[in-house]
Amino acid sequence: MKLLAYVLVLLIYEKMNYAVLSYNVKIDPSKTIIWGPGLKPDKITMRARYFFLQLLDVHGQNITVSPGANIVTAVIQGQTWSKQPCHIWTQVLDCKDGSFIIRYKLYSTCFNVTLHVKVNDQDLPALPLIFKGPVYEEECYCPNPNFNDWLSNYECANNYAQITRDLIPFTSVDFDKIRNQIIEKYDKPYSVSLCHYIIKENRIFRQCYGQYVGFKIFMDAILLSLTRKIVLPDVEFFVNLGDWPLAPNKGPNYPIFSWCGSDDTKDIVMPTYDITESSLEAMGRVMLDMLSVQGNINTPWEEKIEKLFWRGRDSRRERLDLIDISRKHPNLFNASLTNFFSFKNEIDKYGPAQSHISFFKFFEYKYQLNIDGTVAAYRFPYLLAGDSLVLKQDSEYYEFFYKDLKPEVHYVPVKRNLSDLVEKIKWAKDNDEIALRISKTARQFTRDNLLPQHIFCYYSVLLQEWSKRLVSKVNVLDNMEEVLQPKQSCKCDINNVNLKDEL
Repeated sequence: MKLLAYVLVLLIYEKMNYAVLSYNVKIDPSKTIIWGPGLKPDKITMRARYFFLQLLDVHGQNITVSPGANIVTAVIQGQTWSKQPCHIWTQVLDCKDGSFIIRYKLYSTCFNVTLHVKVNDQDLPALPLIFKGPVYEEECYCPNPNFNDWLSNYECANNYAQITRDLIPFTSVDFDKIRNQIIEKYDKPYSVSLCHYIIKENRIFRQCYGQYVGFKIFMDAILLSLTRKIVLPDVEFFVNLGDWPLAPNKGPNYPIFSWCGSDDTKDIVMPTYDITESSLEAMGRVMLDMLSVQGNINTPWEEKIEKLFWRGRDSRRERLDLIDISRKHPNLFNASLTNFFSFKNEIDKYGPAQSHISFFKFFEYKYQLNIDGTVAAYRFPYLLAGDSLVLKQDSEYYEFFYKDLKPEVHYVPVKRNLSDLVEKIKWAKDNDEIALRISKTARQFTRDNLLPQHIFCYYSVLLQEWSKRLVSKVNVLDNMEEVLQPKQSCKCDINNVNLKDEL
């Protein structure tokens, strides 16, 4: 019996791709794969730069679970203009799938920046990397005048299918003819909030309309960040600050940039304010972002609770229906409402409201549900970035990346009325290997399309393509105010500085 038990233990270890205790001898640091924009800090500026590591074993196969604590270490250093040590915050995120994210933030312009990473106390063959610099921090206004060069540095796609689709109705736009019509149609202070933007000579100007225009800070922030990095084309456009798309398919051909699109509208879709802010502010303050999600999940797939987990407010009737379904099948669901706004008269039936919990704890459960709120649920990117299986409600609403996803490849589709939700969960339980594969494919999609690097790319390509459609001359209007860059003292014109003497 003891021999049989020993053999079973060995088989289990093999099936789990060399359990944690054996990783110290199975990992081959020399085979580690390394990639990401943080490996080019002198060419790619972000508040939080990042790159990835994928660990391999001695046979060249991917490690697929966490190897344990302190296996990967990173030291990133540099010098200021005055040869003092640069203040650089470095973070190592274990994604629990054999991959790691190294993330770091510069608080000032640095020189002689060195990226040094060890695996099992061994140097990686590709590192250290040393960059003479300057390596700029996020607040430096140092735009690259060559748009194509910038796109190449950031490894941006030359075109995006969603941008191409969105711009089909707008082959030739003359704002001199439609500008006042757009303002008249959407200047409804109590129901619509809209900002009119003009970018001229890489300076940003705007005029906003509506009572609730606070969300302009998100659009201001991405435009300010982009113009610090690249010289944008002169453009004019209107931004919808609300959740609902505004321009009906059968209405006047008015171009409106929105964070959410729908099958019934022709709004030009941008990344949502949520993923935009998290891409800009990652490591800037405590918040949910696409990298943190991947590095703060502690429950491996085989230990996750085999239930669907959901929390959210009562912004749509189907969310109440979800609670009804979950109560009928408590063995399959852990679903509760956290706030009541739209259906306060039904608190007695669907309440009481449950306390919020950390988003990272969602992934202690094997199945997640993306269900519409007022429009598309903006948590979808973060759910895909986790390591659970995402079930997605069919919807007329979409974000900028939805149409690049494939059902049964990146997520499991669920009918809009949720009538097949229980059936789909049971299918996932019966097809665990397929469910795991879908979850991994979803995470890889986010790494290829939804990280901060990609958000910068999408906005820049959108504005570049939009500029090609404008036939009216771009001029700053009298009623516009300038959105000013933050004050900073970094030196960008290094031609007049003797770097040899400085360094």
